[in-house]
Amino acid sequence: MGAATAPGASRIRFLPVTPSRRVKQLLSGGGSIAVAMAIMNVATYGFTMAAARLLGPQAYGAFASLMATLLVISVLQLGLQATAARRIAAEPSHVAQIERTILGVTYRASVALGVVLLLLTPVLNAVLRLDSMLTAALVSVVSVPFTMMGGQAGILQGERRWQALSVVYVLSGVPRLLIGTALIAWHPTETAAIIGTGIGACFPVVAGWWFLRRPRDAGVPTEEHGFRRVIRESFHNSHVLLAFFALSNVDIVIARNVLPEHDAGLYAGGLILTKAVLFLPQFVVVIAFPSMSTTGERRRALTLSLGLVSVIGALVTLGALLLPRLALVFVGGQQFEEISTHLWIFAVLGTVLSMLQLLVYSVLARQGQRSVYLVWGAFLTVVAVGLTTDSLRTLLTTVILVDSVLLVVLLAVSLHVIRPASDEEDVAA
Repeated sequence: MGAATAPGASRIRFLPVTPSRRVKQLLSGGGSIAVAMAIMNVATYGFTMAAARLLGPQAYGAFASLMATLLVISVLQLGLQATAARRIAAEPSHVAQIERTILGVTYRASVALGVVLLLLTPVLNAVLRLDSMLTAALVSVVSVPFTMMGGQAGILQGERRWQALSVVYVLSGVPRLLIGTALIAWHPTETAAIIGTGIGACFPVVAGWWFLRRPRDAGVPTEEHGFRRVIRESFHNSHVLLAFFALSNVDIVIARNVLPEHDAGLYAGGLILTKAVLFLPQFVVVIAFPSMSTTGERRRALTLSLGLVSVIGALVTLGALLLPRLALVFVGGQQFEEISTHLWIFAVLGTVLSMLQLLVYSVLARQGQRSVYLVWGAFLTVVAVGLTTDSLRTLLTTVILVDSVLLVVLLAVSLHVIRPASDEEDVAA
């Protein structure tokens, strides 16, 4: 998804609100965020389509693996954003100290992550089979602005500065589309594509710095919003999101290691439709997240949201099954014609992942602790079984089966935990 953005982040609420107040918030702020996220997602998807068409299966397969790696890395960005938004919304009287601490943690974490990834350049080059140390090293450079945006966006979100946050979201997608596509057209390689992605990622960071540039008096500091507490919470949030993003992106890395290079590129092309189906119902998570954070509304919000997400996924899957040629246009054109009959299966995978995503945010909403290990178990299963496959269809089937089993188990656990009489179990599960 290009720069990964936390669905539901722009609508986080930690205090109960009346229906009339919620409608007013939607019209005054949430509406602009929804439009901004739509523009960001359309621009990101447009860049993905342009890259697939201009690069071709082989180079696009390498670029897709790079983007999948960046998406997994971006969990730190999302963890910082969630931490900042939650703390500022919950304790606005300490906003100055929280803002200063969050920015300090964000800048340090961004640089530290960049250094670690730079040291891991040989590993990334080997695992992703890039045959280019320079391209692998660029992942470390791009990760820095990606991570910085998280803390900045979280502060703006917590302060309800919706117009400023909308600008940040728009700049997360549009510059990447324009600059990235121009670079690929000029030099159609995965290196040019990742450079365009990195340049585009700097725009929202500059905007975030501009919106937060005013000096503030932090007042009397409290231990609750100190450096260590913020790091601990950010780590927990990032851990939960890492499990999901690792699971939803590991298959492209497996494909590049078990499939011929051409087939791996075709698999990456099919995943374009998978990601489209995954991100299409983001608005459902945005609307449902506040209710999932409220004890009395959790169960109903979760079941209704899952039903709506499944319907959206089913419609896209049916469209891909009946109109594979049309679906092929959104994947990358005739270069990927070999997988036209498989596109509806990629849509099924996207539907399962979108439902899993909703369940993961339900876990975040109730601050669950143990459910995340189910996701890690599914990840290890996909890796273990996936590495034994030798065809595109077999790998795709394996991923869908494992994710579907996880969906059923996690749903059963979630419904059990959020039953009316189980409030005391929420924290642990």
